[in-house]
Amino acid sequence: MTHPLRRTADRDFVFRKASYSTSHGQDCVEVGDLPGVSAVRDTRHRELGALLFPSGEWSGLVAAAKRVRS
Repeated sequence: MTHPLRRTADRDFVFRKASYSTSHGQDCVEVGDLPGVSAVRDTRHRELGALLFPSGEWSGLVAAAKRVRS
């Protein structure tokens, strides 16, 4: 059985660069969202695909990272 997140193809996402990416295109990740799922991929290696996360888990990770930075 295919996991529900795997039914979503990378091409379905509209990716955006992470806000902390460098201006020279290095050390960048891109994030894309669809209802219920977020995808993260390496800007320099897009051909390798994306990691998919349930939206709640991704939101939790982002919130935790923000707490650590402040």
